Amino acid sequence: MKALLLIPLLPLVGSVISSCTGKLTRNQCASLTMLAPFAALLLALYLSPAVFAGEVIRYTSEWIPLLGMEISLRLDGLTLLFLYMILGIGLLVVFYARYYLSDNDSMAKLYCYLMLFMTAMIGIVMSNNVIQLWLFWELTSISSFLLISYWWHKSDARKGARMALAITGAGGLALLAGLLLIGDIVGSYNLDVILASKALIQSHDLYELSLVLILLGAFTKSAQFPFHFWLPHAMAAPTPVSAYLHSATMVKAGIFLLARFHPALAGTETWFILVAMTGLTTLLVGAYIALFKHDLKGLLAYSTISHLGLITLLLGLDTELATVAAIFHIINHATFKASLFMASGIIDHETGTRDMRKLNGMWRYMPYTATLAMVAAAAMAGVPLLNGFLSKEMFFAETLHQQVLGSMSWLIPVLATLAGALSVAYSARFIHDVFFNGDPIDLPKTPHEAPRYMRVPIEVLVVLCLAVGIFPSFVVSDILASASHAVLGNAAPDYKLSIWHGFNLPLLMSFIATSCGVIIYIQRRYLFQFQASLPTMNAKKSFDLGLYTVINWCQNKVNRIENGSLQRYIMVMLMVVLLCAGWPLFEMRQLAGSSALTPIDFHNAIGAGLLIIGALATVYWHRSRMISLLMVSIVGLMVSVAFTRFSAPDLALTQLTVEVVTIVLLMLALFFLPQKTPKESSSLRMLRDLGLASAIGVVVASICYAILTRPLDSISNFFIANAKIGGGGTNVVNVILVDFRGFDTLGEITVLGIAALGIYKLIVNLPLFMPASDGEGRPWARERYPILLACISQSLLPLALLVSAYIFLRGHNLPGGGFIAGLITAIAFILQYIANGSKWFTERFDINYRKVIAIGIAIAMFTGLGSWFFERPFLTSWFDYFDIPLVGKTELASAILFDLGVYLTVVGATLMILASLGKLTADTPKQEVNI
Repeated sequence: MKALLLIPLLPLVGSVISSCTGKLTRNQCASLTMLAPFAALLLALYLSPAVFAGEVIRYTSEWIPLLGMEISLRLDGLTLLFLYMILGIGLLVVFYARYYLSDNDSMAKLYCYLMLFMTAMIGIVMSNNVIQLWLFWELTSISSFLLISYWWHKSDARKGARMALAITGAGGLALLAGLLLIGDIVGSYNLDVILASKALIQSHDLYELSLVLILLGAFTKSAQFPFHFWLPHAMAAPTPVSAYLHSATMVKAGIFLLARFHPALAGTETWFILVAMTGLTTLLVGAYIALFKHDLKGLLAYSTISHLGLITLLLGLDTELATVAAIFHIINHATFKASLFMASGIIDHETGTRDMRKLNGMWRYMPYTATLAMVAAAAMAGVPLLNGFLSKEMFFAETLHQQVLGSMSWLIPVLATLAGALSVAYSARFIHDVFFNGDPIDLPKTPHEAPRYMRVPIEVLVVLCLAVGIFPSFVVSDILASASHAVLGNAAPDYKLSIWHGFNLPLLMSFIATSCGVIIYIQRRYLFQFQASLPTMNAKKSFDLGLYTVINWCQNKVNRIENGSLQRYIMVMLMVVLLCAGWPLFEMRQLAGSSALTPIDFHNAIGAGLLIIGALATVYWHRSRMISLLMVSIVGLMVSVAFTRFSAPDLALTQLTVEVVTIVLLMLALFFLPQKTPKESSSLRMLRDLGLASAIGVVVASICYAILTRPLDSISNFFIANAKIGGGGTNVVNVILVDFRGFDTLGEITVLGIAALGIYKLIVNLPLFMPASDGEGRPWARERYPILLACISQSLLPLALLVSAYIFLRGHNLPGGGFIAGLITAIAFILQYIANGSKWFTERFDINYRKVIAIGIAIAMFTGLGSWFFERPFLTSWFDYFDIPLVGKTELASAILFDLGVYLTVVGATLMILASLGKLTADTPKQEVNI
C-alpha cells in the first residue's frame, strides 16, 4: 500500500521545511513544522480501523533487486501504537518548544533535528527488513547526538551527546552483527520471514550468540543496566528534547526491538534469564538512585531508567499476560513521563533552576502547573484512578505467575514490591519538595505561571492519564489488543481492563508498596545518610577516563606506524602491492598468452614516448615545483590523447577538463609554497626508491602484457546491447553512469560534495603568508588583474557556458554529460576569479556553493525516489519520444534530471574548492617570506 510510504516521508519533508524557516516568526516556524507530522498522524489514524481488524498492511519497493535489497514497510498493531506515540507526542513537543526556546536559540535548527529524529524512529517501527531497520536505528543515534548537543556551547551538552553516541553506536554495531546472523540462519532479511521462523532460529547453534548481540543493541538503546549511565547525562539537552527522547522515542526504540523480535527469540530459558534479570536489576537501580537526585530532570531520568527496566522485566517473564502488561505500561509511561518532563521544563523556565533544594513552595506561585505535575507524578507512582495504577497492578499480578528463577522465583514479586515502594518515594519527593516544603531559596528568577499555551501539551497528556485510568476499556482497549496480537500472534490471551478486580494479592502488593513508599520518603534522612557514606561514582569521569585510555593506547599504536613521512607510507603500500601482485607471477609457467599484441604505429610510439618523457621529467625536476607541475600536465594531456586514440571520447573530455581544473588548483596552492625544495634524500634512499619503483614497473608491465596477450571476455557487449533499449541513450558511457551504475554515481557525487565541504572548512580563515616576490626575488606586477586577461575571460564566459549547455544536453546520446559540462562551467567561472578577482566576481555572481551542492545531490536523490511511485526500483530511468512544436520528434529521459544533479554538484564542489583558494590569494596580506 503506497500510503505507508508517506508516513516516514512526511516528517522527512518536515525536516527540510523546518531548516528553511529560520527567518520566519516563531508561530510560523512552529505551524509549518507541525504540518508534516500532523498529516502523517492523520494517515495513521485513517489506516487504524484495518489494523484493529487484524490486518497487517505492507508496502514493498525494490531498491537493488540483484542484491536482494528492497524498501519494505509494514503496519501492524505494535507499529501503530508506536506511531501514535512518536507522532502524537512529537506534535505536542513541537508546540511546547515554541514557548520554551529563548529568542537566542535557533528554533528552525531544533525543529529540523526533531523531524529528522522522528523520521528515524518511524523508520525503525515501520521497517519490514532488518537491515533497513538497522539503518534507521543508527540514524536515531546520529540525530539524537545532534539534539542532545543542541546547546553545543555547553560542555555538559557536548559530553552527554558524545557519551550517548558512543554507547548506543556500539550497541548498534552489535545489533547489526546479530541481525546478519539471524538473516543468515533464516535465509532472508525480511521481518515477516524471520518472525515466522521461531523454531528454525532457536534450534540453530548460533541462536545464543545472535540473541546476545541483539539484546546488546536493545539494552544500550533503552539504557538498561549496566549501560544506563548515558541517559542522565543526556539531560543536558533542552527539555522538549528530553521529553521526546525519553518518553516516546529514543529509549523506547530498545523496548520496541524486544517486542518486535519477541515472536522469534522469546520462549527459551536464555531469553528469560537475560531479559528478566537485566530488567529487574535496572528497575531497582534506577528507582534507588532516583530517590537521591536533587535535579528535577535527573530524578525523572533515573525514574525513566527504572520504568524501562519494569517493561523489560515484563517482556522477560514467561507469561503472555506479562507481555500485554509491558505493552500497556509503554503507553502509560509515555504519557505521564512526557508531561512530567514538560512540567519540569516550565518550572526551570519560570524559576531559573531545577534544584529541588531551592524549589520549595511552588504551589503558591504556579498552582495550575503544580496540579498538572502532581497528577502526572501520582500516575508515575501508581495511584488509583490513574493509568499508572492499572499497569502496575498487572505488573504485580504477573510477577506472581512466573518461574524464571525456579524455586527462588518468589524473590521477583518481593523485589517488584520494593521497586514499587521506591517509585512512590521518589514521586512523593517530587511533589512535596517542589510544590510544598516551605519557601523557595535564592531563586534566580521570581516564579510565576508559564504562558497559557505552554501548558496545553501537559493538559492533553494529563487528561489521557486520567482517561486511561478511569475508562481503560474505552480509551486503549483496541490499540492494546492490536499491539498485543502483533507481539504474541494467535497466543494473545484474554484479559480485562478494569479499575477494580476485587481484593487480591496484587492489590495487597500495591497497598504495601504505597505505604512503604510514604514511610521511605518520611524517613528519607536515614537513607540519605547511608547514601552519603558510600563512595561517590561519577559515570562521566569514568567514561571519559576509559575513553581517553583507549584513545591514548590507539594513538601510541598509530604513532609507531604513522611517523609523518609520506614517502614511508607510499613505500609500505608499494611493497604490499609488490608482494601481493608479484608473487603469483612466479607461479605462471608462461607470461605470454595466445593473442597477438596490437601493432605499434608511429603515432602511438610518439604518444607513448611523450608520456615516458613527461613522467621522467617530473621525477627529474621534482624539486622545482613549477617545472614539475608543467611536466605532470604533459602526462595528463597525453593520457587524454590516448583515450581519444583508442575511441574513448567521453574519457578524453573528462580527463582533459579534470586536468585543467587540477592544474589551476595546484597553481593556486603553489603560490603559498616554496618554489624549490631542498634535497632531502640520501644516495642510499634514492637507490632504495629506484629499486622499488623499478620492481613495481616490472610487475605492472608483466601483468599488462599477460592481460593483453590473452582473450578478454568483456562486459562491454552487455552495455552496448542494452544502452539504447534499457536506458534510452546511444552514449554507452553516460547511460552506464546515470542508469546502470546510477547508484554508484549518486554515492560518488555525495562523496564529492562532502569532500568539497571538508576542504572549504579547512581553508576558510586559514592564516597564510603571501610572498611579495617570486622565487627569483622579483616583485609581483603592480597590476594584479591584467586588462587583456579580463577582457578575454569575459568574452569567453558566455561561449563557455553555451558549450557547457551543449555538452550537457547531448550527453545521453553523444560524448558529454553532466560531469564534463559541470567541469567546463567551473572552468569558465574560475577564469573570472583569476582574471578579475573574487570581489568583482561576487558582486556579479553571488553564488552559495554549499546550496548548489545540496540542491544537486537532492535532485539526484529525488530523481531516484521518483521511480518508487511507479513501483519500480530506486533510480530506474524512464524515456519516451514526443512530438514537440518547432523541435519535432525528440526523446525525453528522466536520466537528464539525474545528470542535472551531477552537473550542479560538480559545479558547486569544484568552485567551492577553487574559489576558496583564489580568495586566499586576494584576502591574505602581503608579507615577505623566505621562499
